[in-house]
Amino acid sequence: MSRQDIAVAEETLDPADWDETRVLAHRMVDDAIDHLQGLRNRPLWQEMPASVRANFVSPVPQESQPLGDVYSEITVNVMPHPMGNHHPRFWMWYMGAGNFTGALGDFLAAIDGSNLGVGNTAATLVDRQVTEWIREMMGFPAGASGTLVNGGSMANIIGLMAARNAMAGVDLRQDGVASMPEPLRFYASDQVHNCHEKAMNLLGLGKGALCKVPSNDAFQMDIVKLRAMIHANRANGMRPACVIATAGTTNTGSLDDLSAIADLCRAEGIWMHVDGCVGAPIAIAPENRHLVAGLERADSVALDLHKGFHAPFDVGCALLRDRRQHRTTFAEDAEYLQKMSRGIAAAEFLHDYNLDTSRGFRALKIWMMLKEHGVGKFGRLIDQGIAQAQYLRGLIASTPALELIAPTVTAIVCFRFNPDGREEAALRALNIEIMLQMQEAGIAAVSDTTVKGRHCLRVAICNHRTRRSDLDLLVHQILKIGGDLLAIDGVARERTRTSSNLGPR
Repeated sequence: MSRQDIAVAEETLDPADWDETRVLAHRMVDDAIDHLQGLRNRPLWQEMPASVRANFVSPVPQESQPLGDVYSEITVNVMPHPMGNHHPRFWMWYMGAGNFTGALGDFLAAIDGSNLGVGNTAATLVDRQVTEWIREMMGFPAGASGTLVNGGSMANIIGLMAARNAMAGVDLRQDGVASMPEPLRFYASDQVHNCHEKAMNLLGLGKGALCKVPSNDAFQMDIVKLRAMIHANRANGMRPACVIATAGTTNTGSLDDLSAIADLCRAEGIWMHVDGCVGAPIAIAPENRHLVAGLERADSVALDLHKGFHAPFDVGCALLRDRRQHRTTFAEDAEYLQKMSRGIAAAEFLHDYNLDTSRGFRALKIWMMLKEHGVGKFGRLIDQGIAQAQYLRGLIASTPALELIAPTVTAIVCFRFNPDGREEAALRALNIEIMLQMQEAGIAAVSDTTVKGRHCLRVAICNHRTRRSDLDLLVHQILKIGGDLLAIDGVARERTRTSSNLGPR
């Protein structure tokens, strides 16, 4: 039998019946709209029962099953158990609440299928336009560069890697960190996000290269102490390389004095990087943009677009003032990735500006969202969140049983239930129990933290669905749950006292 006579069963991942798939896909879209439209009427979060968890420990499927059956499993076992960050009363972490247009953008990006690392495609032009828009919104000069990444941690790493290479005094790409004549030092406040410690490790500098500058009573980096630390390090044979200013700390939402830090960095010849994952988008907020004055003077900025812009996870951006330094830090040549004057490879390769050769089409959702709503709406939403935080602060200040723990500058409020001035350990246990009971009841999600040694609850308002009535409900529930816990504790104490008074029989 000849080779041509042998029937070859060639396969594909395309549907066997496109019409049937179309019907199912339309159902998925309808269900998705119903899911978002009904958020407020469902619990924010609910614990998964053992019967649901059991579905996620089965062995790898060897045989096919209808897509409709697969989707049914999702509707039963996955969709009822989200993190809850789309819900109007999710304030646990500062992470954004998503939006439907962005979800459609992710879907269309997957259908387009372009790899944004390389290629002369419309997707590449969309990506470049989006980073140009972000540059413009943040006040960076024309000619600055930007790159989209998976989130704020990577955006910070991009900026800090460029800072390291620019300030090292040697060619680190060729000779590595062992060739540096002096150890580099980076400076950040004691409120800085821990991703910067990871960055020091990744960049081969070690956590000791990150000098923590004490913060003042407003939880800002102390400029006087920063300057003294720089001078002391330089006198001891170290090379001050970069100040990491924080625009919106994770703990309290406080903002370093960006203008003062810019002045200091210029005077000292040091790179200025801004971790703006929480606060950089305030630059587009009409009523509050003054809070981040000086951001536009930075050498690099990191921001999260799934936070202030509510893009679906995940997408962040790194901006660098010096395009040449940006590209020099990351571009590498390869014989299998040569640029052409014509054809698919006739374009600037976007992977020359970050660590990813393979990159998804993250830009499309941002492009669609900005086209649909306009930058003005996103700015007003940021102002709205800050105003809601001030509203909550007012509720707390007027409620004797609640205690504010830190100033409310942006959209993060730190406070605790403290009706009777009990000791710190007891307050911690009490507030954690309140927090967990609200989560388990699906009412609201807040987190906890410790600020200057005092444990507290933390409300991070980064949610375009939140209304002031939700904040009223939050305070009501904290007082109710806290009061119930105190009543139970009081009964237990009375029983103990009565029992001890009875004595032995």
